[in-house]
Amino acid sequence: MPTSFLEIVELPDGRIELRRAEDEGSLVTLDFSEDAKAFLQGQHVEVAKAMLSVGVQMAGKLVEGEIDRDEGPRVLH
Repeated sequence: MPTSFLEIVELPDGRIELRRAEDEGSLVTLDFSEDAKAFLQGQHVEVAKAMLSVGVQMAGKLVEGEIDRDEGPRVLH
């Protein structure tokens, strides 16, 4: 992915998107259920920011070769 500024935007329908600042296209979209929003007591945007920040950091490490890419099965928790 070319270097550009990224922005996190909350859409009118409540979804949260990560996108390039100069582009309207979404790179990642997070959609919290109403139950999740209630559990997070309205702090879902802060949780989304943290999730997206870690995701961008991981992507950078993958590109730089700092993380091994296993070809075997993966367990996602």
